Amino acid sequence: MATVLSGTLVAQQLATKLQKRIGLLRQQQVIPTLATIIVGNDKASLLYANRQQQTASNLGINYQLITLSQQTTEQQLLQVIQELNQDVIVDAILIQTPLPAAINPQVIRQQVAPIKDVEGQSAESIGRLWNGQSGNLPTTAVAIMKLLHFYQIAVSKKHVVIVGRSSIVGKPLAALLLRENATVTIAHSYTDNLASLTRQADILVVAIGKANFITAKYVHPGCIVIDVGTNRDATGKIVGDVAFQQVQAVAQMITPVPGGIGPLTVMSLLEQVVMIAERREKQHGR
Repeated sequence: MATVLSGTLVAQQLATKLQKRIGLLRQQQVIPTLATIIVGNDKASLLYANRQQQTASNLGINYQLITLSQQTTEQQLLQVIQELNQDVIVDAILIQTPLPAAINPQVIRQQVAPIKDVEGQSAESIGRLWNGQSGNLPTTAVAIMKLLHFYQIAVSKKHVVIVGRSSIVGKPLAALLLRENATVTIAHSYTDNLASLTRQADILVVAIGKANFITAKYVHPGCIVIDVGTNRDATGKIVGDVAFQQVQAVAQMITPVPGGIGPLTVMSLLEQVVMIAERREKQHGR
């Protein structure tokens, strides 16, 4: 029976450390501020934003939620971003996806000032990531690395298979793992014989957005399984991409859903807001 890796526990410890850092910033009259933009009324986006807002408030971070109608044009959204770029009080900007079909997310992401690009999606941020330089990083990938470090799971010389190649999980996580000398394979919807590949993994990370897709046949005994998915099954229950009970019987360690990577992603996002605010305080001496 696999050991359950609690992301909630890691997030709680990170929150305690963040409160101290935020307290020091407030002594310098610097209040870390995150602005999140939602276009439309996607329920998952609104729920995630509510979780951000609640956690930010508990920590002492100023949270601005900007909601725009589904009919918002790309030019109108760009204007909002430019105003936030110029607002000296706003440390970080998050563009919540999905966006309406008429808006190109690639165009939008490149308009966020790199220093305020809290999700690490600008061309400059991506370049810094792959060059091994410091900068803003995609926070779900950061959350996964924090979980591995907390539980002292070394990735050096390990074969890590990532199922999913998104710009917020699969690709940036591969870069972070390579920094720590892991051997990384990225699988996706065009990968043949997926199960034969995933069974080779020492560590399996799943981020494909398909409820209970990974079953026991995809996992070899002793594997460490990180489930990034958040879905609702036919009964409305929140589940991951991994069939938890099946895989728990085979794996060595596994993250739950909920209570795994989700809460740690929110906390990693807010930690990055604090880091950006600390840079602001250092540069301006405020």
